[in-house]
Amino acid sequence: MSLSRVWDWFWASALGVSVRIKIMGIALGMVFLLCGAVILQVRVSLAQVLYEELQTRGKAIASDVASRSADMILTNNLFALHELVRDALENNRDVRYIVVLGESGDVLAHTFSIAVPPDLLTANPVGPRAREHVEMLESEEGLLYDVAAPIFNGRAGTMRVGMSSHGVDRMVQASTRYVLVATALVSLIGVLAAYLLTLVLVRPLIQLQNATRSVAEGDFGARAREWSKDEIGQLTAAFNSMTASLQQMQSELQRKKKIHLQLLDKVMTAQEDERKRVARELHDETGQALTSLMIQLEVLSAAQSLDQARSQIAALRDLTAGTLDEVHRLSLELRPSVLDDWGLAVAIRRYLDDFAAKTGLEIDCQMVGLEDRFPARVETTIYRIVQEALTNVVRHAQARHVSIVLKNAGGIVLAIVEDDGVGFDVAAVMGGAARKDRLGLFGMQERAELLGGRFTVESNPGMWTTLFVEIPVEEIELSAEAVDAPHTLGEDAA
Repeated sequence: MSLSRVWDWFWASALGVSVRIKIMGIALGMVFLLCGAVILQVRVSLAQVLYEELQTRGKAIASDVASRSADMILTNNLFALHELVRDALENNRDVRYIVVLGESGDVLAHTFSIAVPPDLLTANPVGPRAREHVEMLESEEGLLYDVAAPIFNGRAGTMRVGMSSHGVDRMVQASTRYVLVATALVSLIGVLAAYLLTLVLVRPLIQLQNATRSVAEGDFGARAREWSKDEIGQLTAAFNSMTASLQQMQSELQRKKKIHLQLLDKVMTAQEDERKRVARELHDETGQALTSLMIQLEVLSAAQSLDQARSQIAALRDLTAGTLDEVHRLSLELRPSVLDDWGLAVAIRRYLDDFAAKTGLEIDCQMVGLEDRFPARVETTIYRIVQEALTNVVRHAQARHVSIVLKNAGGIVLAIVEDDGVGFDVAAVMGGAARKDRLGLFGMQERAELLGGRFTVESNPGMWTTLFVEIPVEEIELSAEAVDAPHTLGEDAA
């Protein structure tokens, strides 16, 4: 794995954790770094001081024993010399060995159990009239400081004292443990302080996060508490101001939507009232006039006249009868009374029967859950969409069979119209290029969207076409209740 990938992984992992973990991690890292630096500095400084003190004591011991052994060497009292070095060894626990060398370098006395190691005799030479000299030696037992002191200015020999560093090492280890324990206690206090700090810093952020989640779910009344006046407090204040604006905008949007639904209801009601009026006038006035004309023509045809006149009068009568039928049919198409009297299911059934008889199409219709009545706007919209869909099939699809499904699926009226015609390119037609040639499709789409529904077209050129319409009945019922409520009208008027 390359260094850049390791670096990217590190930053991805570091930035992926929560703020609380980041703060605790920084605090713990600083505490451990500080503790490590303190322990290391104390250990190094203490070891340096103790080693220097060990060398100083070694020089003092060597000088003292050397001065006391001078008379014994000059008088050749080797027994007393031996006792002297033994006493010095036993009374100084850091002394590992003592060796007394004569002027010619021969061993006069020593504290080794058998013999003096040969390498030790030449390890730390001292010249004439020299002072104490210290040489650091490595041995199987560890580090030794060999102190050489001249006896009687070197004329009587040399005193060699070996100082062991075991005592210094033990003292350094003990001091390090003590400092480590003390630092651990201080670190624990620091960690607790860091934890309290994270609570203070992160708690406002957590509340702000919860409030943000509530806003994302649609609750614009959520607010975060302002704990302080720092940057987090300023962020919280800005968030609360934003949510207040969003709540106000939502209220305004709901108010406008309610007004829109009211206007929509009034527009659709006016449209249907106008269609009822036109249908009634066509049926009553125009129909009666044509009926009177037909009666008069019958009377005229019964009179004694030319055969040619009678033939023309009969043709006029037939034409008048056909006109009357056409006017009657037109009135039914403008506003079928069966839709108001019996509901959507019966109106659709009758319309499909008449349409199939006139066009010769094979129409298969399935209705599920349409036993109850729907709001008038929903029934009218579904009826008009099915009517327009079948008209498009006859005009453009060249189909032989049409399947229609009407279903009430949990408060949503679903209408599906499918034919086996020639189909078309949906993207090209619905994209706007052929908008003038497909006004029926856009009319159906607009009718569905006006009620908050959805209109979808699927087609395969040369094979088939399917229309999907979904109308939310529950929302239409709620909006109708809001329109009919007296207090709503009063608020809008105010």
